[in-house]
Amino acid sequence: MSLPPLRLKKSEERRLRAGHLWIYSNEVDTAATPLTAFAPGAQVQVETHTGRALGCAYVNPHSLIAARLFSRDAHVLDRSLLVHRLNIALALREKLYSTPHYRLVHGEGDELPGLVVDRYGDWLVVQLTTAGMEAVRDAVIEALVKVLSPQGILLRNDSSMRALEGLPESVELVHGEVPERLRIEEDGIHIEVAPFTGQKTGWFYDQRENRRRLRRYTQGARVLDLFSYAGGWGLHAAAGGAREVTCVDASAEALAQVNTNAALNGWEDRVRTERGDVFEVLRQLREAGERFDVVVLDPPAFIKRKRDFDAGLEAYRRANQLAMQVLARDGWLVSGSCSYHLPRETLQKTLLAASRHLDRRLQLLEHGYQGPDHPIHPAIPETDYLKALFTRVLPV
Repeated sequence: MSLPPLRLKKSEERRLRAGHLWIYSNEVDTAATPLTAFAPGAQVQVETHTGRALGCAYVNPHSLIAARLFSRDAHVLDRSLLVHRLNIALALREKLYSTPHYRLVHGEGDELPGLVVDRYGDWLVVQLTTAGMEAVRDAVIEALVKVLSPQGILLRNDSSMRALEGLPESVELVHGEVPERLRIEEDGIHIEVAPFTGQKTGWFYDQRENRRRLRRYTQGARVLDLFSYAGGWGLHAAAGGAREVTCVDASAEALAQVNTNAALNGWEDRVRTERGDVFEVLRQLREAGERFDVVVLDPPAFIKRKRDFDAGLEAYRRANQLAMQVLARDGWLVSGSCSYHLPRETLQKTLLAASRHLDRRLQLLEHGYQGPDHPIHPAIPETDYLKALFTRVLPV
């Protein structure tokens, strides 16, 4: 199948040659190949300004990222290529995990830009975030059925990222049946997730390695899990021997899942929930003189776009300072961020500044990253987004 060309301006192929997959609209030679000539999701052969082929991509003329490379060869994005890439992705996860509960496809990290697939045993929850992946939606579903034979596939196409691509939002069952509640296992912990109504696809697999690492700090501890969602960190704290865990979130549905998950593991006597705005709850706890041996702060992305940086950084500063104020004199703070636009070193400096403001001393013990089922593309810094700092906060 011959694809129409998308020609780049002179010298604009350097990032692609270095391994990147994205092409910005200002890098395209629109005089030679007008972007407006392509429908969103159309596949093209990318060329240098001299006409030399660089690979194949799909296009969206209405997006700042005008094209995303999916092959360095002359392959179209079809069922055959999808099956091949899925098998490669599956081989990695099967080597790493003993149960079929993981992120199966992580977009650019698995050379399938715009596609996210989370696996919950025999069920799959899928996100198509770009016009290019939306255009091959049927092929994606067929490929997933061929490779995994799932009992059901749910499309969670309600991500805000779709709006940037001019795509509608929806939640749709596209294959078999998917229960309202699914059970997974994470490092021996039994967890119930809500694929239709939960955040993202229902669970956050990306912090799994860091949640496991938390256990070494929680034996006999009083633990506070902030922005807890369904209790991932709190459950691991209980598994590590915490004597008491408090999970705080604004969502009643999320906290109901915490209680269910605690009961599934026999920890309902040690895990409790508190609903409310985390900042306000922390102020109340501080004023009441409450102290915790371990505080986990894993908020949503306070910095989603560059223009949010100043306000978002202030939110991270306030949250971490309040968290330190409810720590015991020799306490452990685990501070996370899923904001790509917040550099790891900036988060570290933010924690240091907060500790100094409170006349506390900070020790940085461990750095945490996203799990290996969320592979980082080494040429695309945006795929390296997750941070977790394990710290000890001491008196001066």
